Amino acid sequence: MTTSYRLGIDIGGTFSDFAVVDDADGTIRVEKTLTSAHAPEESVMRGIGNLAGAVPDLLARTGEVIHATTLVTNVILERKGAKTGLIATEGFRDILELAREVRYDIYDMFIRLPEPMVPRRRRIGVPERVLADGSVLVPLDETTVRRAAAVFRDEDVAAVAVSFLHSYRNGAHERRAAEILREELPGVTVSLSHEVHPEPKEYERTSTTVIDAYVKAVAEGYLERLAEGLAKRGYRERLFIMLSNGGTATVETAKRVPVQIVESGPAAGVEAAAYFGRLLGLDNLLSFDMGGTTAKLCIIENGRAARTRTYEVDRVHRFKAGSGLPAAVPVYDLLEIGAGGGSIARVDDLGLIQVGPDSAGSAPGPACYDLGGTAPTVTDADLVLGYLNPDYFLGGRMRLDRGAAERAVAGHLAVETGLTTLEAAAGVHEIVNENMASAAQVYVAEKGKAPPELSMVAFGGAGPVHAAGLARKLGCPRLVIPPHSGVMSSLGLLAAPVAFERSRAVRRILKAVDLESVESGFREIESEAGELMPDGVAPIVRRSVDLRYSGQDYPLEIEAAGPCDAPSTKLDWETRFEAAYHGLYGKVDDDNPVELASIRVHVSQPPPALEIARPAAESDAPPKASREIHVSAGSGMERVAVYERTALRIGQEIVGPAVIEERESTTVIGPGDRLKVDPLGCLVVDLVIQRPTAAAGGADETPVSATFGRK
Repeated sequence: MTTSYRLGIDIGGTFSDFAVVDDADGTIRVEKTLTSAHAPEESVMRGIGNLAGAVPDLLARTGEVIHATTLVTNVILERKGAKTGLIATEGFRDILELAREVRYDIYDMFIRLPEPMVPRRRRIGVPERVLADGSVLVPLDETTVRRAAAVFRDEDVAAVAVSFLHSYRNGAHERRAAEILREELPGVTVSLSHEVHPEPKEYERTSTTVIDAYVKAVAEGYLERLAEGLAKRGYRERLFIMLSNGGTATVETAKRVPVQIVESGPAAGVEAAAYFGRLLGLDNLLSFDMGGTTAKLCIIENGRAARTRTYEVDRVHRFKAGSGLPAAVPVYDLLEIGAGGGSIARVDDLGLIQVGPDSAGSAPGPACYDLGGTAPTVTDADLVLGYLNPDYFLGGRMRLDRGAAERAVAGHLAVETGLTTLEAAAGVHEIVNENMASAAQVYVAEKGKAPPELSMVAFGGAGPVHAAGLARKLGCPRLVIPPHSGVMSSLGLLAAPVAFERSRAVRRILKAVDLESVESGFREIESEAGELMPDGVAPIVRRSVDLRYSGQDYPLEIEAAGPCDAPSTKLDWETRFEAAYHGLYGKVDDDNPVELASIRVHVSQPPPALEIARPAAESDAPPKASREIHVSAGSGMERVAVYERTALRIGQEIVGPAVIEERESTTVIGPGDRLKVDPLGCLVVDLVIQRPTAAAGGADETPVSATFGRK
């Protein structure tokens, strides 16, 4: 049977999204189902079963399945990984608790720190020492390693992380320790720091290796069950997994280093936003993904989003940097906010409405889902305000209970604040937009950008409902809602190339670097990364160098195209580093030499072609209905036109206020906003933005939450 379908599957905290593309004609079929938090593979099989009803022999005719999952993150948050042990260099067994010896909040007298995944009794120091240049000062004491294995056996340990000092330079001691552990503890999984994260900073490297060991058995089991389940239903090809860096890898590679998929889901959304940005010719974008649990924002420049290697998991304070466990893997440099459709609203001790960061998730979910939830959420507020159609949620397959939403908002918010139910719901909607805008303004400024320079690409189940309000607060002049925006992360999976990244530490002043040894290092790690790629297609290799001023801690990644044999190579790297440094910080440090921290290669296959069928209507579609929605605090509820998105014609224009419905999401535009359907089927909205003037006395500085408190 010929294969023409490609399937993307994205498991989120509330919903699991599916997108099937028929490469023969560009037809897309989508599906959305509630996530089974404790057995995510059940969500996958349920969604595929729903799709198979419309696509006979779906998996037998599918040539590629790409999957993004929150599994690794959930295992860490719920602390349901394997019982793990740690072997470290003697004297460094407590590195997980010593960490950076920095307080993430210097004014908090009762500061809490994340609990290490490995308790002290299962952390064992072993005599050995490799120096920073890779030479051996103290040989590995193999007897002590065997004693450690005996302790782990008594403790019933299922996974062991091995992290020795400076193993990124010389991993021989770690490899020998792994051989001994596998002899002494058959069946126990082992993670080695020089394989997981071959770079300096022993705390970050050790923490990342422990996380990898902790989740490996669970990840392997889940991915194997998923692959077997797909095979039983007729799928005969390889399963691919989205990595945190926006590339995809085979399931075998993902099982080998599972910490690489810790931010799998959000990366898919960024890939989708970048894909549509390239198609539309938009260079500077702000990706906005609002689902049921969180909202994610990411700046995209010239079709590429910046990446960071300072990611943290299991934060004590979810949105305070430094309060979590570092996972030093390349992830997209995005802002995550506890604002989603399921974010719970409550009245705080001051009598003001507060929204999030906790979420009702998929179980019990918002009150309007009628699945047992009673707390008011953002989705409940949006339903009360008329933005959502209770009879058209998920295309009508899931009916929302407007009465339950009104009771939740009235009973938990309106009564306590003295507001009407409508005012309380409007307060929830406004506050969640203001929370996102406040965080986004800081994020955009830190990246050296200004909102008027950025076009917002909005998606996710709740994103198009809130996008116009958020963009207006930020000052972004243009809003883009791509096709199938409610499941766009699953669509982004189908636009992402197979890719992997490897690095090697150098840590030498740039002027003193031997370029021949750098070139040799590049070739070696290119070979390592290439081994992780599937056979059959010649990979695209992109080189980069991490440069910093001597004495600084964090480098900037600079492109390093071509071999390192030109006399001007060092000068070219330094010049581009200084330009990037100046662009980010507004200055350069002429008195400080530039240091080459590490070299890096990114190996990928060519991006897959993704042709999407476009709207074919020949005349403007009339509104399919009208209903009352909350337009503004001054005007209250107004009756507006409601359009079916799939009926809109290319070139059709709509002036707000209006509502555009589709099966997976709803777009709301305000008074005066001008929407046009572009040739790709995207909704491109030019927003009306009220800017403060001197004559008007400047911007209103009244806190938003104060407007929606007790009278």
